[in-house]
Amino acid sequence: MRSHPALIERLDQDSGHRHDLKEWLKRRLADPADVPHFDGRIMMTPEDCANATPAAVLVPLVARPEGLQVLLTRRTDHLSDHAGQISFPGGRVESQDASEVVTALRETEEEIGLPRHQIHLLGTLREYFIPTGYRVIPVVGWIEPPFQLNIDPFEVAEVFEVPLAYFFNPARHILQQDVKDGRMRQYYAIPWQQHNIWGATAGILVDLYQILSDDQG
Repeated sequence: MRSHPALIERLDQDSGHRHDLKEWLKRRLADPADVPHFDGRIMMTPEDCANATPAAVLVPLVARPEGLQVLLTRRTDHLSDHAGQISFPGGRVESQDASEVVTALRETEEEIGLPRHQIHLLGTLREYFIPTGYRVIPVVGWIEPPFQLNIDPFEVAEVFEVPLAYFFNPARHILQQDVKDGRMRQYYAIPWQQHNIWGATAGILVDLYQILSDDQG
């Protein structure tokens, strides 16, 4: 993978060019190129994939004056799933949800209090399988400040932002492997300050890089 200075410059455009950037992101997400895609399927059987629980997350892109930022959360340490990990707002699809997009918006409101009317939908990324048994649809949303968050302290310990351009240096995409419960795991990790962004969150960010960097036209 290569670093793309022109792509990073595009992501850091000032507010006068934000409309063009939004439209470019929509086009790229609507027609993703045939680029490599890494997710948990390499650690799952076909039966595991077929039985995976549908879920969705929001990949929130915040349009700050200094450039696009990715809004991330740190899950509380007592949760049964992915405790303490860096994540996107999201969760499993519930019976009342009309689509994965609705799931992502609903979960975002519940977890961090960001109203869905402040989220401009740009598109979706490719589905991402997690070996713990989930099939996740990442929904990409554009958020214009100002906005007020109302964090659910039961689920979310912290909310923070990272420049999107930071994730678009492939030297930071560290492919790791270890053994848990007797099974070999492979996953991406991306360090940021005191945080270790890894697993599905890092994998989804790598996929976003793969799709956007494939064509800068």
